[in-house]
Amino acid sequence: MLKGKIHSIETFGTVDGPGIRFVVFFQGCPMRCLYCHNPDTWEISDAKLELTAEEVLERMTRNLPFYKSGGITATGGEPLMQIDFLIELFSLAKQNGIHTCLDTSGIFFTEGMRAKIDTLLELTDLVMLDIKHMDNASHRALTGHENVFPLAFARYLNEKKIPMRIRYVLLPGYTDSSECLLALGEFLRGMENLEKVEVLPYHLLGRVKYEKLGLPYALDGIEAATEGEANRALEIIQSKMK
Repeated sequence: MLKGKIHSIETFGTVDGPGIRFVVFFQGCPMRCLYCHNPDTWEISDAKLELTAEEVLERMTRNLPFYKSGGITATGGEPLMQIDFLIELFSLAKQNGIHTCLDTSGIFFTEGMRAKIDTLLELTDLVMLDIKHMDNASHRALTGHENVFPLAFARYLNEKKIPMRIRYVLLPGYTDSSECLLALGEFLRGMENLEKVEVLPYHLLGRVKYEKLGLPYALDGIEAATEGEANRALEIIQSKMK
């Protein structure tokens, strides 16, 4: 029986999709974003839980009326790293009338994964796509990977008319230039499936996790971004979307 490797579960999520969410944090991620605040989700072998889709949904349905305004969100880590389990989970959720949300980097949107991703999207009500950087070289420096697949996934979601929200982390000195922000706005302009753009200010809360794991923290000396800076960045992005 297929079991998902899970890092943790949040039973009262209010920032990972609309309404109150049952948030499943998947273990495992191929990306190494410099600002990642969950480095403890990177290695799939470090999973704290191994559960079947039925076991995950059973935990949620104990308090199902609680999630009437929301649903279930798969985040991580990178949920698409365990796409077979994710398909089972979302299939079961839809059978129970539960709204499904996928939070992903889109890094697995490859030709070899296309058929499974199509199956998953038929079961997905909303995708929250994390766009890290519009410049490919800068994206590689920031995450260890190119941005070809994430950007292609955004275009594909628009073609398939899958509701989408974009998340963008504002990292001082890396992703906060007007050039970066205007490029993102230009890319998103005209996407009819786009519900919302969220600019998330870089914070220092994850630093202690690196210390506990004995990992170097690549952003020493970088100050946290402010809500005001994030709001101004969003205005710049939106100015190019009109």
